[in-house]
Amino acid sequence: MLIGVPKEIKPDEYRIGLTPESVQALTEANHQVMVLTNAGLGIGKTDEEFKQSGAVIVETREEIFDQAEMIVKVKEPQLEECALLKENQILFTYLHLAPDPDQAKALINSGARAIAYESVQAHDGSYPLLTPMSEVAGRMAIQAGASCLEKAKGGRGLLIGGVTNVEAANVVVIGGGVVGINSIEIAIGMQANVTVLDKSAARLDYLESIFGDKLNAVIANSENNKDCIKTADLVIGAVLVPGASAPKIITRDLVKLMKPGSVIVDVAIDQGGCSETSHATTHSDPTYVEEGVLHYCVANMPGAVPLTSTYALNQATMPYVLSLANNGFSQALLNDKGFCEGLNICNGEVTIEAVAKEQHYNYITPMEMVNRISSDQ
Repeated sequence: MLIGVPKEIKPDEYRIGLTPESVQALTEANHQVMVLTNAGLGIGKTDEEFKQSGAVIVETREEIFDQAEMIVKVKEPQLEECALLKENQILFTYLHLAPDPDQAKALINSGARAIAYESVQAHDGSYPLLTPMSEVAGRMAIQAGASCLEKAKGGRGLLIGGVTNVEAANVVVIGGGVVGINSIEIAIGMQANVTVLDKSAARLDYLESIFGDKLNAVIANSENNKDCIKTADLVIGAVLVPGASAPKIITRDLVKLMKPGSVIVDVAIDQGGCSETSHATTHSDPTYVEEGVLHYCVANMPGAVPLTSTYALNQATMPYVLSLANNGFSQALLNDKGFCEGLNICNGEVTIEAVAKEQHYNYITPMEMVNRISSDQ
């Protein structure tokens, strides 16, 4: 298979879809890889390093989109990239379609076969290609939030861990999943006062078994959410509803009750954000103030640490990339039902239920679509 790796063009995005080591694994398996010139500079990898791994370096992204059978990226294609996609071409990347109807429409119109990292499931129901970036984002959320609390950054002027005889900051993490548990670990390590809100009593029990009395675990409901969030110095939005837009846990009225100079880091912004006051920002301009509260809503947080993020992501994605390359689109997805669940848009049809429902498209199950394609071959 001929695989193409373009340079990411989303603002402040420095990751790349494949590392030189991943390219070598593909070329050793008798596949061809095209990499756009300078696409790896964000992780400190030169064209020469990709050449030594077996890649062909090309000068324009148009060559990649025109020739490659599969495009491997990191972030969702921008509209100008969607316009370059071809019918039956495989796109393997993060998509986050629910809050992005323009991208969904463009992918439908392209006729491409778009598989979303964040929708691929393991046999145990977990999301193995979302997990590594959720780990990075969860850890970065506390790092970013601690910085935002500084007065010069617009925050209350608090040191997150306090000092002797001075109270530490109150950190509230909404959601106890992968982002949440990583945020909790870092916040506790920085000696903050940490509370987690989650709807699952079993999940709270699990978190308490890990962190003990260093963590205040509270069942999420409207009253508890209000009581915890209004007294918080830093709130981490770590809510995930797979495939769907994030629920608006934090209302504007609740933001108004928060202390001036407190901070919201909305990690759920990729899926539209969990606060009514959230909108996406960039690493170049990461924050804004709404209702007296500083908001950090960068939609590609792991892009700030691209070397760590790219290698963590490739460790997870490469078995799936190799499966597609070795077996072809249909057989790779037929072989693995969880992998098939990653198919979001295919041949002009929507194959992810949450997006079809939110954006009013007809829905066809991914397996039904793949079976249809397989039978036509």
